Amino acid sequence: MSNVAIFNSVLKKALEVGASDVHVSAGGPFRLRIRGRMTPVAGVEPLTPAETNEIAALIVASARRITVDAAVDAVRTLKDFDCSYSVPSVGRFRVNLCSQRGSLSAVLRSIADQIPSFSALGLPDVMQEIAMEERGLVLLTGTTGSGKSSTLAALVGYINAQKAGKIITIEDPIEFLHRDMKSNVIQREIGGDTESFDAALRAALRQDPDIILVGEMRDRATIDIALKAAETGHLVFSTVHTTDAQRTIARLISVFDAAEQAGTRLRLAESLRAVISQRLLPRKDGSGRVVAVEVMRNTATIADCIANSERSVEIRDHIAEGRAQYGMQTFDQHLMELYTSDQLTMEVARGAATSPADFERNLAFQ
Repeated sequence: MSNVAIFNSVLKKALEVGASDVHVSAGGPFRLRIRGRMTPVAGVEPLTPAETNEIAALIVASARRITVDAAVDAVRTLKDFDCSYSVPSVGRFRVNLCSQRGSLSAVLRSIADQIPSFSALGLPDVMQEIAMEERGLVLLTGTTGSGKSSTLAALVGYINAQKAGKIITIEDPIEFLHRDMKSNVIQREIGGDTESFDAALRAALRQDPDIILVGEMRDRATIDIALKAAETGHLVFSTVHTTDAQRTIARLISVFDAAEQAGTRLRLAESLRAVISQRLLPRKDGSGRVVAVEVMRNTATIADCIANSERSVEIRDHIAEGRAQYGMQTFDQHLMELYTSDQLTMEVARGAATSPADFERNLAFQ
């Protein structure tokens, strides 16, 4: 069996056993991440540098739409590369290639064929209201692997099924494939379709969109243009690598020069609609992982806390108080719910809490 055939058979096996990621590196076998744990693939010899480079060339050829021979030359100077990779009749994967010690390694994350629903992901009902906002900025936050891409796909899928409009997504790479339903969906990939997030976002404003999805807020230019898009009547979705709403706001403001930060606070106070922060945690029964979610909606009180730096520390308390009226929730509130419904162990719930001591104290009053 050729190396390509072995590689594709490993990807097929990964999907069959429910692995989230496939790891490829020289000196060891293929490895699968199953329910958060790394597991070597049995019956496959350790990979050589030549074999990992051959796999990398196959992936690059597919992504750049070039021959494998041309890709062999390209991978010799490759340092980092993000793309997607598809195996017919098997599935699609998000890929990161990186150079390490003279060879290339790869991580491939499986992408579901179907657009997920909010309920399938375990997200709260308030997500439907957030998806139906007419304009403004909605941010998904969390660490790598916390499910942000799946939640973005669910948001786009819900809007596509409910509302007639135009949706433009700017992704690196494209993960979930959306077909037109009630909306017209245009999906653009960094590298293949456009040079950068900020260039694609500038162009999107001239393409008559109603909704714009920006895969990631990576720099000041992208954040600034996304805010302008939200201010001019568009609904903008994006992600930030932060752990909760309060830190998200601080991160966005810190990107701007000191002289611009007060103005940026006012812009966020006016344009931000919601921040949804996620953490994936192991289920108590070992059957997989469950998402813990913090939801902040920009009420008048929270907008004042965003605009006034001295009141930023109050945001978490106002999220907790707004659960019944606005559908908001802190991480600790959701963790309490997941623990009392027997989905998380005490150790996991306490470890994921924003304030472990407060979590235990509040549990005593349940």
